[in-house]
Amino acid sequence: MSLPALQNTSVFYRRIVSQFPQDISLAFAYGSGVFKQCGTTQGQMGKNMVDFVFAVDDPVTWHTMNLLQNRKHYSFLKYLGPKHIGSIQNDRGAGIYYNTLVPSNGKVIKYGVISTDTLINDLLHWKTMYVAGRLHKPVKILLQNEDGKLRAALVGNLKSAVTASFLMLPESFTEEDLFVQIAGLSYSGDFRMVIGEDKSKVLNIVKENLPHFRILYSHILQECPQVVYKPQQGKLEVDKSPEGQFTQLMALPRTLQQRITRLVDPPGKNRDVEEILLQVAQDPDCGLVVQQGISSIVKSSSISQSVKGIVTAGLLKTVSYSTKKLWKMWKGWRRKSLS
Repeated sequence: MSLPALQNTSVFYRRIVSQFPQDISLAFAYGSGVFKQCGTTQGQMGKNMVDFVFAVDDPVTWHTMNLLQNRKHYSFLKYLGPKHIGSIQNDRGAGIYYNTLVPSNGKVIKYGVISTDTLINDLLHWKTMYVAGRLHKPVKILLQNEDGKLRAALVGNLKSAVTASFLMLPESFTEEDLFVQIAGLSYSGDFRMVIGEDKSKVLNIVKENLPHFRILYSHILQECPQVVYKPQQGKLEVDKSPEGQFTQLMALPRTLQQRITRLVDPPGKNRDVEEILLQVAQDPDCGLVVQQGISSIVKSSSISQSVKGIVTAGLLKTVSYSTKKLWKMWKGWRRKSLS
């Protein structure tokens, strides 16, 4: 049994990671079991499931080793073998394979395995925004190799989150406004925010973790030429001119640009992306179009990944996990109605 004092330290999380095959390019812990949220006591936080993501260069080899070490973590899919598990991971949903409700070191954990190449692609292009969106928010990095391409993609993902949020915010706003917008990107269009997630989740994440968000984004904001950042006052002013918005639109990840293009360009016209984004930059509803583009990415990936989760978790674990999510949603609703 682990000491309670160690249960929210990086050492404690690294001890959990050490129980898995070590060919990992990036490992991080995230969620309400790692970062405190509004309305949650330290005791309640200690009971929350801890979420991990492991990026691995070779998923089939990694699952081969993990099946030898941690066979009980897998659903019936373990009988299909590592090649099929690797195929399900890469070819279905958001390219990530989760094992959930796993007991470890006195905690219950969930861990997702994603290929390093799939992760980099999502960070740079927002193909699914599934893991990229989690990395818009503070996470506890536990292990990271010296891969320069991965490091650059992690920074690029944060810059994209800032740029997309600028387009959806007014000319002047507060740090908290920005961080709420950023934290909400990966929930926009997610059907689980209608069924299964606490509706005030985004605000709860930001309010309790403002210092963590500042650490994550202050350097990017200070270097960005399109914003006046006043950290002492916690205020920002962004360029909302058509020229400024066009520059921001051109810097968005490729998949989001494509989704915006589909929303705006009538079928058959086949204009190039630059021409369409120039039109969007001059539209008073520019921010709304960006929001709709993001929602369309998140919606499709959240549905496909959740369907995949039923298979990878197995029926009993799916029912148990879903029940806990609904319970958290009800508690959040009750807390709000009593306040």
